[in-house]
Amino acid sequence: MKRRFALSSVAALLAAIMVWAVGGAVLGTSRSEPLHVEITIHYSHYEPAAFRVPAGRPVAIVLRNTDPIDHEWIVGDAALHERHRTGTEPYHASRPTEVTIPALSTITTVVTFASPGSLQYICHLPGHEAYGMVGTVTITP
Repeated sequence: MKRRFALSSVAALLAAIMVWAVGGAVLGTSRSEPLHVEITIHYSHYEPAAFRVPAGRPVAIVLRNTDPIDHEWIVGDAALHERHRTGTEPYHASRPTEVTIPALSTITTVVTFASPGSLQYICHLPGHEAYGMVGTVTITP
């Protein structure tokens, strides 16, 4: 009799876990829904200065600029950053990985990083990178 009770308890527990797992998928844990990352810019620094996301998953990045001056959030590899260090684009709006954040404002961009690896995000306005406006996103498999 005790054995029958134990087996039915295990079966009930497994059923509850399955309902919870299926419910979780329905409630927004699918790989097609964006993850959310918030980056605050304060005193010309990114906070956090590093975050991790999975490859292939959309990421809604909320960029909150609390400074009284404009900033950029440009994410990419070393070659992209070298082009921006010598570039002349005063404003970025057409690419989700190259964003201008006006003073005291919030911008959201959605990015899907295709491959695992590490990329930097940098503000290339004069002097900002040297001051420390650099961060790293690690893309996991």
